[in-house]
Amino acid sequence: MKYGLQMYTMRDITKTDLEGALRAAAEMGYAMIETAGLFGNAPERVKAIADECGLEICSTHTGPYDIFAHFEETVALHKKLGCKNIVIPGADYYNREAVTFTVDSINRYQPMLEAEGMKLFYHNHHKELLPNMDGQIALEEFATRTNVGFEIDVFWALNAGYDPVALLEKYKDRVGFVHLKDGIPSTNKSWDVTGKSTGCGQVPVVDVRKWAIDAGVPMIVESEGLIPSGTEEARSCINFLKSLDAKDEN
Repeated sequence: MKYGLQMYTMRDITKTDLEGALRAAAEMGYAMIETAGLFGNAPERVKAIADECGLEICSTHTGPYDIFAHFEETVALHKKLGCKNIVIPGADYYNREAVTFTVDSINRYQPMLEAEGMKLFYHNHHKELLPNMDGQIALEEFATRTNVGFEIDVFWALNAGYDPVALLEKYKDRVGFVHLKDGIPSTNKSWDVTGKSTGCGQVPVVDVRKWAIDAGVPMIVESEGLIPSGTEEARSCINFLKSLDAKDEN
């Protein structure tokens, strides 16, 4: 299986040595990366390093302000990266007005991105799956009022009280990527969570992985623990997934 790595996992070194982080990811066996900022590195240079390492830049996490207020610059950067998938890592959803603003912005800019050969996705945390101040479930609003694709983060779904596989199945026609993240959720659906490497938390990773394989949806690993380091977290995650691959082959 091919697995991707969200480079936020190695955030302890990407800010100062993005090249080293990319090379380490490739050495571990990741086939794809999802960027979380370039940290002053020229996109052409990042693409060259990725190409040299055999890594596909499958997607980026790009803030809504960069997309909506700096559209042309964002498109140009992604063309230099050779990346056609832009993921909004989070946006306004706290009340009805915020949701409407995000919906309207997506509906305006998504067709413009598609005209440039690019796709737009939205990455959830737990809050988009819980009622906002006006009782709206933001992800449901985005699903019914836009055509944006989804990058479902299965850990944040679990933290909101959802069955991750059931949520993936609900939005199976919209899911472009699975964020394969593990951890211990909070007891009150809050941000008070504990990140764990893949297979060491409470996410049903085996079931999520099977769903993704059956659906043909790429899996992007993300780990938030930095224990003992982002590099070791990333290595632990893919080693666990490789062990599942080996079981499939036997």
